[in-house]
Formats: sequence, structure tokens, C-alpha cells
Amino acid sequence: MSEQKTGRLYGVGLGPGDPALMTVRAVEIIAEADVVAYHSARHGRSIARSIAAKHIRADHVEEQLVYPVTTETTDHPGGYRGAMEEFYAEAAARLAVHLDAGRTVAVLAEGDPLFYGSYMHMHKRLADRYPTEVIPGVTSVSAAAARLGTPLVEGEEVLTILPGTLPEEELTARLAATDAAVVMKLGRTFPAVRRAFEASGLLPEARYVERATMAGERVGELTGVDADSVPYFAVAVLPSRVGAARPERAPEGGEVAVVGTGPAGPLWLTPETRGALAAADDLVGYTTYLDRVPVRPGQVRHGSDNKVESERAEFALDLARRGRRVAVVSGGDPGVFAMATAVLEVASQDEYAQVPVRVLPGVTAANAAAARAGAPLGHDYATISLSDRLKPWEVIAERLRAAATADLVLALYNPGSRSRTWQVGKARDLLLEHRSPDTPVVLGRDVGGPAESVRTVRLGDLDPAEVDMRTILLVGSSQTRWVERGDGRQIVWTPRRYPEA
Repeated sequence: MSEQKTGRLYGVGLGPGDPALMTVRAVEIIAEADVVAYHSARHGRSIARSIAAKHIRADHVEEQLVYPVTTETTDHPGGYRGAMEEFYAEAAARLAVHLDAGRTVAVLAEGDPLFYGSYMHMHKRLADRYPTEVIPGVTSVSAAAARLGTPLVEGEEVLTILPGTLPEEELTARLAATDAAVVMKLGRTFPAVRRAFEASGLLPEARYVERATMAGERVGELTGVDADSVPYFAVAVLPSRVGAARPERAPEGGEVAVVGTGPAGPLWLTPETRGALAAADDLVGYTTYLDRVPVRPGQVRHGSDNKVESERAEFALDLARRGRRVAVVSGGDPGVFAMATAVLEVASQDEYAQVPVRVLPGVTAANAAAARAGAPLGHDYATISLSDRLKPWEVIAERLRAAATADLVLALYNPGSRSRTWQVGKARDLLLEHRSPDTPVVLGRDVGGPAESVRTVRLGDLDPAEVDMRTILLVGSSQTRWVERGDGRQIVWTPRRYPEA
């Protein structure tokens, strides 16, 4: 007696709703299947079955997998998640009976089976036990873009797909940080989704598609949608902005955002900063910092030397006064020895009093170097620039003495350059009057960049020749610890608890 073969499992993508958008392969698999399975809510209606209805024969065995709960509450002891896990296990067991009997099972799925689909819960429970094939389908994302008749993403744009069930602040952050987006699973989440688009400054560009390719399809601008009318099968779309005309604004529509790009490249940008950079009509900044920002069609870039901060600030404010949305690009945090002060200084003049100015924070060089080294800034610390270009050395020396006497950790910015070679040695000698030669000093150079170097030396061994303008120094207090761990990595930290006298 020959051994009975097991059946084959298929996850069949049906596309977004129009039966004409089913693939040829999907139709073939349904025709070959012994069992056709599909999910439905407790009302019994199944969108998946309705799409494939004309391909389901009377001799097909139908398995209707009815959710025990959808959006309502449940008294299951495990809550919603527990009820659903129990349901998926039971549904998989029902299908396994057919597969063990040698029957071919086609599980129908709207859109694509592995894209936010119910089929994937069967796949995870059965695919390692039975021969399985997934038939991809046209997603609602592609259908929505087609119905809008506008490109979804182009060139190097980034598309972000988000479930509307995310927390509102998370939605806002992710929308602000992307070029194009689709937010799914609307329905009751729509008010929060709309607020997220508004908070990220993208509401005027957002579009709405309801039941794409199905009966009752609706397309329009997101701003005009009544929240009470939005079903679950609707999406919000932020389409491609390549080639899209940037809006003409009245003079009062301009603004300046001073943005911090962190110490290096894209990994150090915040979502808020990404959003401001993407939304800007003009980028203004030191050329080295502008080079960190992706080129976007339609934006105008105004690069300049690093020594014309006031002129750069005035230029940016003049652009904003003409209705332009301007991002002034700064390294690190714009408020720490950077462009925010220069912009606000000029913006305080009467002629620019009506121009809105925002300062968006970034990761500072001190915080970046400290994180690489461990936690040397774990207790009180002072931040001092060693540059005497804008203040006399006597003031710097006085502040170094005061901070050293107070036993503060020190973050020393701008320690040296080609034209300033002696300040590091002077600072070291001054600090040695108050600190042990064994005090750890972190030298962080090009943190986050391709030439990153972070190492720790004794204060007594600090060599000014090894310090340049791209280096930041973190000088420990009397409490700062410096140890080598079992993996050979050195770490530096300053305890949060200070010893009592």
C-alpha cells in the first residue's frame, strides 16, 4: 500500500478588489485547488471570496475562517491578542486536516498574501510542514497610486508604508522623515492620521483613496474627507514630489528653520530635521554641511565659506521674507557654537521681526564622542570653546580655571586649527594645576564619519600635535572612571553619584 502524499498549500493574492486584476496564476491555482479557504468577520461576508467568486466551483470544499473579534472588545482571558492567537491556531489545524488528507488548499488573500495579510498567519504555522507556494498580488498601495494617476516614488525617493494604528507621534515622526508615504488601515484611526499629516507639514500634499478598484471607490484630497465616512479599506497617500511645483507663497508664508545635522551623515539626523530639509525651498549653509544633505529636485542650494555666518543668516532671512521656506544647515546642534546664534542675532533686527524662525536640535559633537567612549558626561559638565577668534584667551583661561576648580567634566570644542596650534597645550597645563595627570581625556575625531577615531589618553600625556579642528576633547573630573572590559574595549564614565564630603 503506497504512502499517501500530503497536500500543497497556496497563499493566493487576489489584488486590490477588481477581479480583473487577479493574476493568471491566481486563477489557475484556484481552479486546481480542492479546498478554497478565506477569512471573514462574524457577519460572514468575505471580501476575498467576493473577488474570486466566479472562479469558485460547486465542487470546491470551502473553509470559511471566521474571526472571533475584529475591532470590538473581547472577554478572552488573553485579551485581543490571545483570542486571535487561539483563532489562528485553530484555523491552521483545520487546514492541516485537508493537507494531511492530500488535498490542495488555496487560502485567498486580498492584495498580496504577505503584505499585511491574514494569510501570513497560516503560512507561519504550516509552511514548514507542507509544500507551499505564495502567489503575489497587486497591493492596495499600487492600486491607490494608479487611481490617483500620479507617480508614487521616483528616482532616489524613499517610500514609507505605515499602519494607521501607530501612535500619532510615531506617525508624525515617520511622515516627516520620508519623501513619499502610504498610510493604511484608516477607519477609526483617520483623525490621528490626519493630525499627523498636519503636524508634519504635509497635509496640503496628502491624498485619499477609498476602496481602490472596488465598487464605491472614492479619490480626493485628504483635507476634504469627513472622518465619520472613512472605512478601514482606505489609504492616505503622500505621492512623489519630484517635478511637483513647489507652492508659490505670499511673503508671510516664508520661514527659516535652523537645522542641526549632527556630527556626520544621515544616521545622525532626527525625523524633524529630515522633514524640514525635505520641505525647504532653499538650503543655505557651509558647503561641507550642505554636502551631507541629499539633493532634491526643485530645491535651490546656497553654499558658502564657513567664515561668513552673519552674511549667510541675512541671506536666509531675506529669502524667507520673500516667501521662501529656508533651511539653514548647521553641523552638530545649531545652538552649540553654530548657526542658530548668528541667525537669531540678525533676526532680532526690526526689518526681520516678522520672519518666523525655528531652531531644530541635532546631536552635538560632545554627545556623539561621549557615546562612543561610554558615558563621560554622566554628571555635571561644562562646554567651552578654545577658539580665541571671538573672545580673548584670558576669558577662556578664566573659565577653564573656574570649571576645573568646580571639578566639572569639560567638553572642549574648537581645540586647534592650522592657525591656532598652542591653545591645547596651554589648556592642558592649566588643567594639570587642578587635575591629576591620570585624568582620562577622550579624543573624538570625525565621530560618525569615515575617518572616525575615538581614544582615551591620560591628561598628562595629551599631545597637542594629535589634536585638530575636527577633534573634540572630553576631560574627566576627579570622579571619572576609565577601565578596560573583558572584550578589550576601553570605556569611560562619570558616576552620577558624587561622594559626600
